[in-house]
Amino acid sequence: MLLSNSLPQLWLIYGLLSLVVLVTGHLGIRFLPRLPRWVITGVVAGIIWMPASYSLTTLDQAEAHTGLAPAVVVTAVAVLQGKGVSFAALLLVVGAALGALLGFGVWRLLRRPLAPKASAAERPEASSHERQEPVIG
Repeated sequence: MLLSNSLPQLWLIYGLLSLVVLVTGHLGIRFLPRLPRWVITGVVAGIIWMPASYSLTTLDQAEAHTGLAPAVVVTAVAVLQGKGVSFAALLLVVGAALGALLGFGVWRLLRRPLAPKASAAERPEASSHERQEPVIG
């Protein structure tokens, strides 16, 4: 089956949907200059893709269920459960900062280098022995 209870498939679907969100979001803010656009996209990517570990108690309280999930989800569940700020919230801030740095790096890589202007002294002069095209008539 394409969709089952497989955790790797869940992460794959999450990754693909987050790529769709990032691409459409990046295209949606095209009115901004390139630097802020890449930094904002990087911040969102860092928030979406930062993983965090979690631990949830089961109904029978015998043992806790632990695993790995996106930090934004772990933070949202912690806030909804009334646990306040968790370690996942710190990971969200770290992810946002790393994403901003990554966005800045992408902007630096994709920036076109300015062509240096050649001054009059640096331009080569046409020599007198250059071949001239023949003229008929």
